[in-house]
Amino acid sequence: MRMFVNVILPVEPFNSMVVDGTAGELMGRIIEDTNPESIYFTEINGSRGAIMIIDVPNASAIPAIVEPWFLNFDADCEFRIAMTPEDLMGADLPNLGRKWG
Repeated sequence: MRMFVNVILPVEPFNSMVVDGTAGELMGRIIEDTNPESIYFTEINGSRGAIMIIDVPNASAIPAIVEPWFLNFDADCEFRIAMTPEDLMGADLPNLGRKWG
């Protein structure tokens, strides 16, 4: 299943890691290890952030994706299931509408 993972990086320790030159190398290791389909860096609620799209084989894979961000950057991580149009079409919405509507 695909998941969106929002990583919100607090000012510290990230500022200190930028200054001492360790932020980029560490982020590179995390990205290499988690192998997201895509990752974009942006602002999230006024903080530095990243948005990743990751294919997660099962729920037990989630800690391996988020723990490096928690442990190294004191980050907040939010994750949501993402559906493709094909996934949504496979949900049989007309039948659900008849059953529950």
